[in-house]
Amino acid sequence: MVSLVDSHCHLDFDDFGTDFDAVLTRARENGVERMLTICTRVTKFEQVLAIAAAHDNIRCTVGIHPHEAEHEPDVDVARLVDLAKHPKVVGIGEAGLDYFYDKSPRERQQVVFATHIEASRASGLPIVVHSRDADEDTVRLLQDGAKKGGLTGVIHCFTSTQYLADAALEMGFYISLSGIVTFKNATALRDVARTIPHNRLLVETDSPYLAPIPMRGKRNEPAFVKHTASFVADFLGLSLADLAAQTTANFDRLFTKAAA
Repeated sequence: MVSLVDSHCHLDFDDFGTDFDAVLTRARENGVERMLTICTRVTKFEQVLAIAAAHDNIRCTVGIHPHEAEHEPDVDVARLVDLAKHPKVVGIGEAGLDYFYDKSPRERQQVVFATHIEASRASGLPIVVHSRDADEDTVRLLQDGAKKGGLTGVIHCFTSTQYLADAALEMGFYISLSGIVTFKNATALRDVARTIPHNRLLVETDSPYLAPIPMRGKRNEPAFVKHTASFVADFLGLSLADLAAQTTANFDRLFTKAAA
């Protein structure tokens, strides 16, 4: 059996409230040995952390999703860095920009994103970046941080342009593919994905959202990352075992605290 990491899921969401233990069992049965559960609201961080703390194979992050930028209280760099000191916290975020839904004002999103970038630099932990329809501002803010040194991270659930992919890779970032890459209309995304060096590639579910084919339409869960990994391996001309080994090694190289 292959060994996979789901590099981005949301295990604290209510979608998993009725069968959480079964979700973890199915993940293990499908070779998903580790999971990174992602914080979207600092006000919910304790719940996210509690899940990670209760399970040896789960780690977490701390941060504010761009949708929540206007609705969460102000959190400065020092506070994020302090929360990130917990042994189970291995990354900052998810944070970034979402100009597709615009659930928070763009200016506020940028301020919160910049704070997370500085927290990533200060903590030495990678930032998990959400970017949708905001390539130019995402690149600008990340480059501002990268110029100061000490910035690492991943563009999660990548669905953007070659421009963002190239800029992120140039800064040393990783790129994570979700179930969207399996969708029939994702031809442009697959074209970009083929240009990602294999040693910078991650796979994720972003569950409970975005279930891959053949599970599309169902609630997504970590076990389904195997379908995404199998699909990506096939169109890259790799075996599933090789793809799994590569993405696991990449995860440990990026999230060094998780591998410790």
